[in-house]
Amino acid sequence: MKQHHRTLRFLAIALIFLFALPASAHLPVAVDGERLPSLAPMLERVTPAVVNIATKSRARIRENPLFQDPFFRRFFDLPEPRRPRPAQSLGSGVIVDAKNGYILTNHHVIDKADEITVTLQNGRELAAEVVGADPETDIAVLKVDPKTTQLMELPLGDSNKLRVGDFVVAVGNPFGLGQTVTSGIVSALGRTGLGIEGYEDFIQTDASINPGNSGGALVNLRGELVGINTAILAPSGGNIGIGFAIPVAIVQGVMTQLVEHGEVRRGQLGVVVQDLTPALAEALGAQAREGAVVTQVLAGSPAEQAGIRVGDVIVSVDGQAIRNSSELRNRIGLMAIDQQVTLGIQRDGKPLTVTPT
Repeated sequence: MKQHHRTLRFLAIALIFLFALPASAHLPVAVDGERLPSLAPMLERVTPAVVNIATKSRARIRENPLFQDPFFRRFFDLPEPRRPRPAQSLGSGVIVDAKNGYILTNHHVIDKADEITVTLQNGRELAAEVVGADPETDIAVLKVDPKTTQLMELPLGDSNKLRVGDFVVAVGNPFGLGQTVTSGIVSALGRTGLGIEGYEDFIQTDASINPGNSGGALVNLRGELVGINTAILAPSGGNIGIGFAIPVAIVQGVMTQLVEHGEVRRGQLGVVVQDLTPALAEALGAQAREGAVVTQVLAGSPAEQAGIRVGDVIVSVDGQAIRNSSELRNRIGLMAIDQQVTLGIQRDGKPLTVTPT
């Protein structure tokens, strides 16, 4: 009877993965002739686009400027000045444009680096330069010479279509071991308020993410990039099943600006907001139960010019619902200067639409 139950449980698990896999997935023949699902065919397309990133920086040693003066040193018979100590760090990156040699990674992976080396899956090492970096979102774009070797790029997916429970795979370079693959599910979406970055809208996953995975790929079962692995919640420093990735929907906008301008030029709406609470909703007569309440409108700002008032409840941006003030800040802060935005608001319980620039 126990053997029968184990067989049924095994078949149930196999069926779950079978239906989760894309139709094009290959099912290799396994033990006893049973055809079992595998992520290997998808990963064979994905892993060549994920790279290891090594950086070198010279740790600056602060000394009194007098110690650098040769006469001063000879007069007091001082030893030679200490040389800067080399520092190294390891991370991951994702090739997203093979034609131009563009690679996505985290800003903190390459921050203050004097030299950046990208290692492909086949062991080939390439020198990389920084195209641009944005500390607020922790995104950086690197460039390697695409003519030196054949590069494989990873197609971008739609992170807005992710659902809690979707299967995902993390690929990166944990602890400097080399390319490693782990799998899991989307545990939560829209994680904010963690204090990790300036703009937060994380995908939470239980796919193992450890130090060194930063900048690596989070992909769906179609082999599309849906996030850039960025951080872990780990009191002991290792993986406990709570990892965070930046959604590719955010990454795309940041990358476009970094490639075009070398930096992110953020537009401003010109309002101060706070979360809509049940008490505030009742006091303002708002029908909405989620949103951002305007508490201040800056003089001469786009918000003032569009007619936004104190007490308005912003409930949507370009047709997408806003749950709180952090979400509004993320949406507006990732938009470009001179971009027109459509805001859905509630004023005295009545819906209105405004279009500030």
